[in-house]
Amino acid sequence: MIALADRKLALWNIKIAYIAFIIGTLCGLLQVFVRNDSLELPKWLDYYQVLTAHGVLLALIFTTFFIFAFLIAGMSKTLGSFGPKVSRSAWLGLIVMTVGTVMATVMIISGKASVLYTFYAPLKASGWFYVGLALFIIGTWLTSFALIGHYVVWKRKNKGQFSPLFAFMTMATLLLWIIACLGVVTTVVFQYIPWSFGWVETINVELSRSLFWYFGHPLVYFWLLPAYIAWYTVLPKIVGTDVFSDSLARFSFILFILFSFPVGFHHQLTEPGIESFWKFLQVILTFMVVIPTLMTAFSMFATFEISGRKKGGTGLFGWFRKLPWKDVRFTSIFIAMLFFIPGGATGIINASFQLNELVHNTLWVVGHFHITVGTPVAMTFMGVTFWLIPYLTGRQFPKHMQKLAFIQVFSWAIGMTLMSTAQHLLGLLGAPRRTAYSGYNGHESALDWFQGLLSNHVTMAIGGTILFLSAILMVYIVANLLFAAPKAKKESEFVEFPIANSDTSHTAKYLENWGIWVGVALALIVLAYAVPLNDMIQHAPVGSRGFITW
Repeated sequence: MIALADRKLALWNIKIAYIAFIIGTLCGLLQVFVRNDSLELPKWLDYYQVLTAHGVLLALIFTTFFIFAFLIAGMSKTLGSFGPKVSRSAWLGLIVMTVGTVMATVMIISGKASVLYTFYAPLKASGWFYVGLALFIIGTWLTSFALIGHYVVWKRKNKGQFSPLFAFMTMATLLLWIIACLGVVTTVVFQYIPWSFGWVETINVELSRSLFWYFGHPLVYFWLLPAYIAWYTVLPKIVGTDVFSDSLARFSFILFILFSFPVGFHHQLTEPGIESFWKFLQVILTFMVVIPTLMTAFSMFATFEISGRKKGGTGLFGWFRKLPWKDVRFTSIFIAMLFFIPGGATGIINASFQLNELVHNTLWVVGHFHITVGTPVAMTFMGVTFWLIPYLTGRQFPKHMQKLAFIQVFSWAIGMTLMSTAQHLLGLLGAPRRTAYSGYNGHESALDWFQGLLSNHVTMAIGGTILFLSAILMVYIVANLLFAAPKAKKESEFVEFPIANSDTSHTAKYLENWGIWVGVALALIVLAYAVPLNDMIQHAPVGSRGFITW
């Protein structure tokens, strides 16, 4: 059983994560009804406040707190309990993250930071909003360095041994996060904070956006990699087999470190201040991320087939019927994996140099975001939650709760299918993102967005409603598992942290040489960013004053 101090640390991260989750999904529900012209918000609440809170609370706060809960529990499980120094640093990180979260959220709710999740300049929030963001990132670094220190201590005590696969993947995830945050920390500390407090009059808009997307795209993989950790290390145990290939798993995570960073310009393909060559280079590097993604897909389905055939599955697809479909821990994550197929396909369109012109800044991008982060990542986190909380609390996962978990999983999948499909179709019809309802004075194109009893906007609202009801059910399950589920008394009643065996006998030692891989990653970053960022600084146009449009 995990040590008491480590359990409390992980549980506090989970509690904060799900508080952010329910508030964020409520904001999402309000948005779809405002866009459908079915709801008018009270005067004290603006649509863009709701939109900002939705993005920040779900995309940043919920995901990050839950990720650290998962990584803390897994590192304690695989490497042993934290020492006093590691524990103190991790607790300090949690406190600083929470303070930053509260500060930023208060600024949003008070109407002083309706700058959306991307906080693009020259929209200007209160300086305290940016201070809150900075504290949040600092808190994550404190926890990250604590976990890295725990890994280093283990390596010193076990010289010449491979670290457990979970710990290796955690290291890769944390290194990716720390390197990625360098961009957003630079722009927030040296651009946004001085500008928002009036210490300088203007801001270099192009530079601030480029530094944000240097961080913004690796952020996607910071969400995805913990889900991949669950896919690689937890699912094989649940289906009753070992990790398919330890070396493949480790190499795929290394490739994510290498190719997650030099790709941010594919989010800026329509911006004029970046030369086409650098955009094209980063588009090419973006497609390199397809390689570890396909490696992961191959490994997962190989794992499933091996498991199914061990259980007697015959024929071409007989193994498929032998998978543990009645186990919500498996089914939830399997559905999450399936959603990643169309999510990845739409991502290829977003990143394509020409096709991006058709969908840029339309609801297509919102649909893509929800079908990649809102489903594969969120549903994997939900599937992990069903066993992680009982593991940390020593409570059981009652059968009636398991039935509710199935309802929650399928309702989330249905709601997301309806909402994201409608958003993709609306994007193809030209409906913009980041806007409240507008009929554009009855323009013919805008009328297509709302026509019919089940127009795409109505479908989006139906999907959003189902998602919110599913979110309420999820929070109920979480609360039950935290406080009301019966305590396990016999050893057979305790919920395990399922970690599959991983054979390292054929794994090359250089795969765990972090100096090599971080060095290559930094070289790729310099290749992709040094010249264009230098041009943005040396040949910057007159900076922009701040605008408050809400």
